[in-house]
Amino acid sequence: MSKREYDIIVWGASGFTGRLVAEYLFKNYGVNDSLKWAMAGRNQAKLEKVRAEVADDSVLMVIADSQDMDSLNAMTSRATVICTTVGPYAKYGTKLVEACIKNQTHYCDLAGEVQWMRRMIDKHHAAAKASGTKIVHTCGFDSIPSDMGVYFVQQEAIKRTGKPAKKIEMRVKAMKGGMSGGTYASMSEMKVEAEKDKSIYGILADPYGLNPEGERSGPDRRDLMKVVYDETAKSWIFPFVMAGINTRVVRRSNALAGYPYGKDFQYDEAMLSGDGIGGRMKGLATAGVMGLVMMAKPGSLLKKGVDAVLPEPGEGPNKKERENGFYNLIFNTTLANGSMARGKVTGDRDPGYGSTSKMLAECAISLAVDELPEVAGMLTPAVAMGDALLKRLADNAGLTFSYKEV
Repeated sequence: MSKREYDIIVWGASGFTGRLVAEYLFKNYGVNDSLKWAMAGRNQAKLEKVRAEVADDSVLMVIADSQDMDSLNAMTSRATVICTTVGPYAKYGTKLVEACIKNQTHYCDLAGEVQWMRRMIDKHHAAAKASGTKIVHTCGFDSIPSDMGVYFVQQEAIKRTGKPAKKIEMRVKAMKGGMSGGTYASMSEMKVEAEKDKSIYGILADPYGLNPEGERSGPDRRDLMKVVYDETAKSWIFPFVMAGINTRVVRRSNALAGYPYGKDFQYDEAMLSGDGIGGRMKGLATAGVMGLVMMAKPGSLLKKGVDAVLPEPGEGPNKKERENGFYNLIFNTTLANGSMARGKVTGDRDPGYGSTSKMLAECAISLAVDELPEVAGMLTPAVAMGDALLKRLADNAGLTFSYKEV
């Protein structure tokens, strides 16, 4: 790829998360030293306002429209990487993906919309692969900690035992941070699409729904849908709302990489609620609330009630709340010899915004400047960036990765 005017263009920089990405880049990388980047959006006045608050005039601006292909082609041809926070991606991301592939521009986003990602894979994987373009979805809390956590644990397992782990159970031990308005908007968009096209429910339910064509089978079953006792964790567990995307990304990583984890590898996710009757009641109460949110159909009174309580896109926690947030994920691992190990991934900010903005920014930088695996197409973070991203996350983005045999 020839040298472009910008290493990175942050698309959607006037939005809540895009603003955080721009602020992070300016604070940590400047703008015209080792990294050249610009802020982009549809409204110049909004961009100028955000720029004045998080950066200075040295950050240049690019104006485009997510529904105007000419403007998207003009924008994408100027950058090595487009880093986009503009969702729901099913509404605002399709033309941008097409423009990036046409102009051989790498791309990263925060998409967690399985049905849209499936469409993009089916329509564009071959073209992106042929053009040498890396299109990388799920570069935030969904699904970096899961995808890179499994990548890290499997590397450690192979290094220590000579074989990959045969089973990993990710458990959310603790997490502090509010629901992302963008994530909720994406969930709502999935429901709208599924009500119009019932076949989408099949895609959402398929554990291997993001795997390559002809490779959508394996030992894993549907995600946990009830409260059960986990003997390995010695705790009650209940459904994790992000499991529906995270598990499928991990399985796609395994398939795209040629099954380094093995074709019989098993992976699932859930949240821990504690032992005893208290743990069970906590799990039931939390799962019940989550169930109401998930069951709310578009246009229903229940959906309107949920919408009134949960944040809208562009809304999020304040700086103090973001900085006080965190997450702690445990990866209970069954090794090939039957012994157990435990991986751990932690983040030092709230998952939906503080940590997500740092992870997305480091993904964009990695795609722009790092020596990466020579692979292209509709990729996952682990496959696209591997060791380079793992190092960036630990060095710069506030994530920790650890492993020990138990």
